[in-house]
Amino acid sequence: MSVEQNILITLLKLTRNGPTTDSLVGGVARIPSQTATDYLEDFLEKSLIRRNGKVIEVTCEQRLMIAVQAIKLGADFERVCKALKWKEFESITETAFRAFSYYVVKNFRFKTKKGKRWEIDVLAFKEPIIASVDCKHWKSSWTGGTIRAVVEAHVERTRSFFNALPDLRLGEKVITWRCTTAIPIIISLLPGLNKFYLNVPVVSVLQLQDFINEFPIHINSLAHFSQKVTERQKKITKY
Repeated sequence: MSVEQNILITLLKLTRNGPTTDSLVGGVARIPSQTATDYLEDFLEKSLIRRNGKVIEVTCEQRLMIAVQAIKLGADFERVCKALKWKEFESITETAFRAFSYYVVKNFRFKTKKGKRWEIDVLAFKEPIIASVDCKHWKSSWTGGTIRAVVEAHVERTRSFFNALPDLRLGEKVITWRCTTAIPIIISLLPGLNKFYLNVPVVSVLQLQDFINEFPIHINSLAHFSQKVTERQKKITKY
C-alpha cells in the first residue's frame, strides 16, 4: 500500500467520530510527521479536508471523496468501505435531495395489508415525484446477477410502498397531488459497470446532485410506478 493510500485510509478511520490532528495521522499511519503534514497540505488544496489550526476537520461529503480517491489509487475496496459509516450514505443522500427542495424521510418502515414489513432507506417527496432510495455499500466482487437481485428486491420494496401509500401516514403529504410517481433508485459509493439495471438508475453518491437535477425530465425512461388521482389502478412502467 502506498503512503498516500495509507494516509487516506487512516484519515477515514480517525475522522469517523470527529476531528483529528497531523501528529495523530502520522502516528497511526506510522510515517514521519512531516511526511504526513505534506500530504495533508496537498489534501487541503484538493478540498479533501479542512483545517482549524492544528485540527483536521472532515465533512461527511469529504469522507466519501477521500474514500473514492483511495480506491482510485488502488486501495482495497472492502477495506475502504469498512472505514465508512453506513449512515454516511443516507446523510449525503438526504442533504442532496433537500438541496433541491425535496421533503425527505429516512429509514421509513411500513407494513402491507398482508402483514409483511419493509424499510426504505430514504424517501424524497416533491410533487409529483417520490424517490425511493436504497443506499448500498457495493462490493467490488459483486456480479451482474447479484446486482440484478438487489435491484429487483428494491423494485419490489418500492412497489409495496406505492401500493400501501393510501393507507400510510405519509399518504397525507401526497393526497392532494394530481399525479404520483414513485421511482426506485440505488445509491452506491462508486457507479456500477452499468448506470442502469432493468431501467433502475445506479448512482454514485458523489454524482447524486447532478442526477437529481436531471432525472425528472427522464422519468418515462426509468422504472417507475405512476397513478393519477382519477385512477385507482396502479401500474409499473418501463420494467
